[in-house]
Amino acid sequence: MHIHCFQHIAFEDPGTIAEWIKENGHTISFTYFFEQEYEFPSLNSFDCLLVLGGSMNVDEETIFPFLKEEKHFIKCAIDAGKKVIGICLGSQLIAAALGNKVYKGNQKEIGFFPVTFSVAALQHKLFCHFTKEFMVFQWHGDTFNLPQNALLAASTNACTNQAFVIGNNVLGLQFHLEMNKAILEQMLLHDGHELEETGTYIQHAEQIKSNLNYLTQNKKDLFILLDKFLIV
Repeated sequence: MHIHCFQHIAFEDPGTIAEWIKENGHTISFTYFFEQEYEFPSLNSFDCLLVLGGSMNVDEETIFPFLKEEKHFIKCAIDAGKKVIGICLGSQLIAAALGNKVYKGNQKEIGFFPVTFSVAALQHKLFCHFTKEFMVFQWHGDTFNLPQNALLAASTNACTNQAFVIGNNVLGLQFHLEMNKAILEQMLLHDGHELEETGTYIQHAEQIKSNLNYLTQNKKDLFILLDKFLIV
């Protein structure tokens, strides 16, 4: 299987997803939107499109002109029946590409917080291996309206739409199952000023670092999720 990745920030790479790809003998290519020159792949050149996170908002097309074409490409990939995975900003871009509103949430979520998987999700083949309450890493301020025909899989008190699946080919995750220590440290370095904001769901840096142990379980369950979504 060949996976093409849309990467928006230099240090926000696929994380543990890259480990899964290597372990399973798959291949990956990239479009780096943080570079001056970038290219979109042809639709027939990949099996799965992976859309990662980033600090921009989906509607900031004046500042980040690539966003308009990226949303169009995501829609084309979905229409072509490609597997599409969106993480954080990526999930918001999927929602926007499908004509849904993306907007500022009531609360920012930054740190390790539990998501609650819905009853329907726990009975779904993709999510049945998760526990009802599952600790994940979050770093976002925006949210979105759920796309049509999407199954809502997980929620938090601060953000209702945390995970969704559409049919067998579209998966959106607002949280970061792919997170590893290296990426997290870079996020704290480059975006740590956001931790100084006041909010019920904003943790300080030391509290975040004290919860790195959750990344081990996140990786295990992400690998099972990828096995189910991309292979089975």
